Amino acid sequence: MRFTSPPLFFHAFFHSRQCNNQGISPIWVNNIRASVFIAIVTLMTISVAIAGATGYAGSEILRLLLSHPAYLCGRLRIGALTAHSTAGKTVAELIPHLPQLADRVIAETSAENLRGHDIVFLDLPHGNTADIAQQLGQQATVIDCAADFRLRSKSDWDAFYGGDYAGSWPYGIPEAPGNREALRRTNRVAVPGCFPTAVTLGALPAVAHELVEPDLSVIAITGVSGAGKKASVAHLGAETMGNLKAYKPGGTHRHTPEILQNLQPFAKERLSVSFTPVLAPLPRGILATTTAGLKGGVGKRDVETAFRDFYAQETFCHVLPTGQQPETQNVVGTNMVHIQAHVDERARRLVVTSALDNLCKGTAGAAIQCMNLALGWDETLGLPQAAVAP
Repeated sequence: MRFTSPPLFFHAFFHSRQCNNQGISPIWVNNIRASVFIAIVTLMTISVAIAGATGYAGSEILRLLLSHPAYLCGRLRIGALTAHSTAGKTVAELIPHLPQLADRVIAETSAENLRGHDIVFLDLPHGNTADIAQQLGQQATVIDCAADFRLRSKSDWDAFYGGDYAGSWPYGIPEAPGNREALRRTNRVAVPGCFPTAVTLGALPAVAHELVEPDLSVIAITGVSGAGKKASVAHLGAETMGNLKAYKPGGTHRHTPEILQNLQPFAKERLSVSFTPVLAPLPRGILATTTAGLKGGVGKRDVETAFRDFYAQETFCHVLPTGQQPETQNVVGTNMVHIQAHVDERARRLVVTSALDNLCKGTAGAAIQCMNLALGWDETLGLPQAAVAP
């Protein structure tokens, strides 16, 4: 349950004082008070389940939850941990970097095992979450880390994913104007893709302030964990170490319509986005470079002011000082996005670079941020800002 009744506490506490005044043993009074306290803590406890708990994003959600203030004070309880191929094994075997949960056994992913929790994180391959979410009912807040509910356009879904279209849910980039309010009122959240988060937060001030022409070109370098924890020749060490490779270039990647969907509402003209990801020998991290032609009359000061003001109140969006560039090592393990906007005067183009940790702000951190909002908590709770840098 999410809520408790403050009068319950004061009523019980008041009567325990009355009992004391009437000569009842202080031991009994203390027992009553202890029982009331335990009852209140129980009523306030939020239970959380993670489906796909042994994947990269699922285990990152767990890592963040283990240091969340609500978990540390007993207000949040980690419930069912489920998976498919790894069901029956222990956390110690599969994700040994989480020793607090070492003895926990992974259950099979099913609606039955997930039902009864206040919060359910779904970290499953796309196409697998809609049915489970429906079975969980409206009592649970469901936060989906797959792509199933991100796209508002059925035609985009059909073109880039295929299969049954499940509709869309409130979208989990709180920093985009309008999203935060929607996330505070929902029990269904679509966590954004890692590339769309990096590109959207990098380009959004330029698009919203009409600094650039409506034709964006994006190249984003990413670490191999973005592909998930699966056996694949393309992601073997021998294939990735010492190697860079572009893949799904020029608008064929599935995150392309998501990027466009995020930016188009803030543009007065029809936008186009050409997006090409590059696989790099990194475990974590995305460095996205977005370029576009500058509008007439737009100069360096306009750009600096627009970016600084746009994110002035955003904890997790850090616009770097002039001359300093984002680096993936400076965001590893954090919920931060580091952003820089550079004006190429000769080419009359804006060059925006943005860096984030694809597993944290790109997925799990965004999921926790949205959980905090949905529960009415401070959205920064449990989310690191300081990176694990060398």
